[in-house]
Amino acid sequence: MPIYTIETTYHLPVYRQRTYNADTIADACRKAIEDDGWADAKEDVDTSGETYVSGIWQGADAAYSGPAILIPSQFAETVERKAGHFEILLGLLKLLLADVQVARPSSQEWIARATWAVARGEAIIAGARDPDAPVEGDRP
Repeated sequence: MPIYTIETTYHLPVYRQRTYNADTIADACRKAIEDDGWADAKEDVDTSGETYVSGIWQGADAAYSGPAILIPSQFAETVERKAGHFEILLGLLKLLLADVQVARPSSQEWIARATWAVARGEAIIAGARDPDAPVEGDRP
């Protein structure tokens, strides 16, 4: 039976509360973001993020000692899954919109990819594994 070293992570919110003199809300926000002093920071352990897999290696105690194994999407951080999927959706939307703008029917390949992208988006929201990617020539 194979042995794997799995690294899991969660984000711990760290915050500070400071007062800034500024002409506008945007100026105050800019000053707060540019402020490098965190000596008075507090950890908010009650609102830590989800636990997700951040690394996989073959073997016992093998973290960072060999090639990392691809993490199955459903074990990645949800916000990262959403961000990566946004790029896919934007690309598909641009292609489908180009077809609409020139009154051309969309190809069955792009429709199949769009159908998969919707299913993947629903899987991300549900915390489920990604659906299998469409195979060349698949029909929706």
